[in-house]
Amino acid sequence: MQALTVTPGKKDSLQLRGIPEPPDSQGPVLVEALAVGLCGTDTEIIAAAYGEAPPGQDYLVLGHENLGRVREAPRDSGLTEGDLVVGIVRRPDPEPCKACAAGEWDMCLNGKYTEHGIKGRDGFARERWRAEPQAMVKLDAGMEEAGVLLEPTTIVAKAWEQIGRIGQRAYFDPHLAVVTGAGPVGLLAALLGVQQGLDVHVFDVVTDGPKPGLVRDLGATYHSESLPDSGLKPDVTVECTGVTAVVLDALRCRAQDAITCLTGVSGTGKRTGVDVGALNREEVLMNGVVFGSVNANRRHYDAGAKALAAADTDWLRRLITRRVPLGNFAGAFDHHPHDVKVVLEIQADGGTVKRQS
Repeated sequence: MQALTVTPGKKDSLQLRGIPEPPDSQGPVLVEALAVGLCGTDTEIIAAAYGEAPPGQDYLVLGHENLGRVREAPRDSGLTEGDLVVGIVRRPDPEPCKACAAGEWDMCLNGKYTEHGIKGRDGFARERWRAEPQAMVKLDAGMEEAGVLLEPTTIVAKAWEQIGRIGQRAYFDPHLAVVTGAGPVGLLAALLGVQQGLDVHVFDVVTDGPKPGLVRDLGATYHSESLPDSGLKPDVTVECTGVTAVVLDALRCRAQDAITCLTGVSGTGKRTGVDVGALNREEVLMNGVVFGSVNANRRHYDAGAKALAAADTDWLRRLITRRVPLGNFAGAFDHHPHDVKVVLEIQADGGTVKRQS
């Protein structure tokens, strides 16, 4: 079967190659891949910034955002042929640590977890894959076009869950929420904020293209000016860019007792003149909370699936601005100015499942 692979540690090694069918040892559920979403993580792996092949293998199948259809499943698995499913990206470490043993593998304590398409486990950009039933989430049949958005939705589902938990430290009645960045994660963070009844404001630098309309059609407010220039003092901020200047704005512009969640991963090597003492003083005196959040566990996948099911399907479809056949993978990584989410279609030709001999 065909798979999109890289050689970890080798820059620009992306290629489509034939690989063996997934062995039964990887799980009793056989899934035909439908789509894989692309994000900055994939670009960084292609650039050899990180990425780790499975043991005994010199290549890594790319792709962690995914959607597939069940082709084989045990009777007692809760799955049947034809079900739409999404594979969970991170899998617990083998020891396991106390967090992984509790089902909180997103908070793994020893770093020995594996991640499909990222760290020690093949990804989903291949025609077929296998897994255990508990390593995938079933979606409603109507999510065939938008279900590939589940994995990025889990990131913000976790962020909002943690915001709610932290808010319980004291009186917490948020009304105004700011999301920085109108990429897929930022737009999905805004979606979940609107679903909670918050007054959501989304900040990005673009003034045209699909992003302003996507925000407005959510019932949120779009801003192309900076957060300081807006004069807003949010109760909650979800930072989704990782851009240093934007992160600093998010830390400095907030209401009393505010909570700021950082989800964007910043680049390194650039120095910024910051008065850490002044920043610390303000945070302490305002009872502020700043925390980082990455990855997700099964609870967040379930919450993300619920949020997508409650969303307007047409709005979700509009987040996917380009669909590219797997055979044209190179073009999928070209930058288009109005891209929001780019998706590789794995089985767009309606190919049939090849059985193992």
